[in-house]
Amino acid sequence: MKISFNWLKDYLNIEEGPEKVAEWLTDCGLEVEGLGKTESIKGGLKGVVIGYVLTCEKHPDADRLSITNVDIGTEVVPIVCGAPNVAKGQKVVVATVGSTLYTHAGESFEIKKAKIRGKVSEGMICAEDELGLGDNHDGIMVLETNAKPGTPAADFFKVETDYCIEIGLTPNRIDAASHLGVARDLAAVINHLYPSKKTKLQKPDISNFKNDDTSSDIEIIIEDADACPRYAGLCISDVKIQESPDWLKNRLKIIGLKPINNLVDITNFVLHETGQPLHAFDYDKIKGKKVIVKKSPKDTSFVTLDEEEVKLTGDDLMICNTKEPMCMGGILGGIHSGVTQSTKSIFLESAYFNPATIRRSSKHHTINTDASFRFERGADPQMTLFALKRAAMLIKEIAGGKITSEVLDVYPKPINPWRINFRYETAQRLIGKAIEHDVIKNILTSLEITIIEEKADKLLLEIPPFKVDVTREADVVEEILRIYGYNNVELPERLHSSIVSTPRPDKERIQNIASDLLSSRGFAEIMNNSLTKASYYNNELFDDKSTVKILNPLSQDLGVMRRTLFFGGMETISWNHNRKVHDLKIFEFGNVYHREPEKGKSLPDKLPGYREQRMLEVFITGNLQPESWYEKQKPADLFDLKSEVMILLNRMNIPVEDATMEEIHGEGFIEAGLRCTFNGKMLFELGEVGRRWIKAFDLKQEVFYATLNWEFVLQMIDRKPIVFREIPKFPEVRRDLALLLSKDIRFEQIETLARKTERKLLKNVRLFDIYTDEKMGKDVKSYAVSFTLQDETKTLTDKEIDKVMEKIANTLKRELGASIR
Repeated sequence: MKISFNWLKDYLNIEEGPEKVAEWLTDCGLEVEGLGKTESIKGGLKGVVIGYVLTCEKHPDADRLSITNVDIGTEVVPIVCGAPNVAKGQKVVVATVGSTLYTHAGESFEIKKAKIRGKVSEGMICAEDELGLGDNHDGIMVLETNAKPGTPAADFFKVETDYCIEIGLTPNRIDAASHLGVARDLAAVINHLYPSKKTKLQKPDISNFKNDDTSSDIEIIIEDADACPRYAGLCISDVKIQESPDWLKNRLKIIGLKPINNLVDITNFVLHETGQPLHAFDYDKIKGKKVIVKKSPKDTSFVTLDEEEVKLTGDDLMICNTKEPMCMGGILGGIHSGVTQSTKSIFLESAYFNPATIRRSSKHHTINTDASFRFERGADPQMTLFALKRAAMLIKEIAGGKITSEVLDVYPKPINPWRINFRYETAQRLIGKAIEHDVIKNILTSLEITIIEEKADKLLLEIPPFKVDVTREADVVEEILRIYGYNNVELPERLHSSIVSTPRPDKERIQNIASDLLSSRGFAEIMNNSLTKASYYNNELFDDKSTVKILNPLSQDLGVMRRTLFFGGMETISWNHNRKVHDLKIFEFGNVYHREPEKGKSLPDKLPGYREQRMLEVFITGNLQPESWYEKQKPADLFDLKSEVMILLNRMNIPVEDATMEEIHGEGFIEAGLRCTFNGKMLFELGEVGRRWIKAFDLKQEVFYATLNWEFVLQMIDRKPIVFREIPKFPEVRRDLALLLSKDIRFEQIETLARKTERKLLKNVRLFDIYTDEKMGKDVKSYAVSFTLQDETKTLTDKEIDKVMEKIANTLKRELGASIR
């Protein structure tokens, strides 16, 4: 939200600069995210002055150029000018050497001393568009003025310098979604810091409001008082639609709004001044001269102000005449009822709508406006008439006309201030500091919270309706503290704590260890939204009934809760791939969600019928190392990914050697890979991502993917005790076997049989070469396997080693049909 510093000063006597004000606002809960200096004319016309043309002669070498001498106050400068209307005796606008001009089209250029066709030119006599004052480029600006040469153009054109304060407004602080709302908080801060100043919020004066006559006939009917508790309006006739005055246009430009015409600009101005949205209808287009607030039937067609046709849901609150809807209440006007250049009379609306009703309609139709932003968070029902009268008086002043009706105010269900019992003891307990009672009372009254009854230990407070987030005693304490200042609450000299038993394993610590390990091995951690596209799950891999769907999604891309981390990882790879980043190693920790409608089971403290599970997913694609002169690039493959997963599980002390490994083909997202299970429960799956998914994400290279059941990993951590062993005193011995085997035999079978055959001396089994040749046979392969033997009590003899190797070889021959080469 953007706030004008000069605009704030219309309501407060502020002696400090914008930087200090920004600091105060941040301290009181209105975090300032940006502070920038702006001018009503870009660049502020710096270096541009009023000049007087002393002489004007035709250029001897160019028919369309003139040589002038111009008095700019401090000196007389020669300027070569190409405008056809330049003449002696004119008052003109001169950009001096070194100044920068910003055109109306958004371009900029610096004025330099130059020679034009052999003649020196020290400046430029400017046209309207070159100064950013308009679009006219027919000739230079000729001023009818008594201004002295050398007068700064910024003073002559009354360039306004302001500061735009950008506030990161939180959803609960809709009371500060206006200049008056921000000024209210600022006044409370100043009064707390400098009580002697007695700063007061100076609201615009509407005491002189009155209607001129009652010649315009209009009736307001509210058919749904729950959706529209209050609706007010009045008629103004004989208005003249034209351009707004400069002061009004400048106010809107500073906060990023584009001026349109005087009526629209006034409603926008009052909206950002008071926080109360208004809407102006063309009075002559209101059929039956009745304004009816109701919900139109489902599928009714309505064309909005921006020419978009929507189908109403039956729950959309509409402002109608006797024949048709004119406006989506609190959201957007209709194309046929708004103000145009031919409008002569208007009906001005100011209402309070139920926030839930506006929010449902706004989100369903994906229409977000300044009005819906305020109404769906809770506007101030007591500001309705003030804003209406304020706007009506501005319209009379700027657009002419007269008020031709009484103020019509239909308020069937008044919204009254609510009361809260506030105890000083509660404030001290929550804040951690005893604040003087007088200070608390001054802060509350500065925030327009009324003290109804006062006792020694407590107050009875009346909360104004614009404080929609103040409903409890704790909320009142928060209001006091943000004005008092969080930084003014001292840290205690002693901190008290208690010993708390930490559950084992420490999930956060274990995850951090895993993240650190992966990061140290060149992986980057990613984080994706838990909400994702419903289209990802419209395939045979997922049961639609198990998908957790969002009832009121913000968009189609955020329609369901994710059931896997796979799609987020592939989106990340695709995004980087499109930006020429092809070599990636990434991982993500995150929860996945699904329904269990038949079982009705859930984790402890989770919603019955739903399940969320912690997962870790790892991706490798492209080359393993960057291009280099000393090392050949190697594309990542399945075994690189497996190695990374095994290193991680070994670090987690998972007994992977006791797990069951099986090959998988064409399952889920994996074209070919490996699944690891313990007692039938999946620990991890890894493999090459299938062609179908590579194509779906428009990728041109292989992607290798692993998914780990992180909750199961945490359960397995304590299964394998960590045992200290002395460093062996006796050497290891390695023996190799070259085995001819059927192609169906896996290395895992060799390792398992070898370990069963020799449990005491065999320490490691490694596969270090694979060889195939047609001469060996079509279905035969050769494995080169190393066996490491060690006796921890003595040095092994050749006889003992040969005996063990013979036993292992015989077992492999017998069980696997292997032959020794």
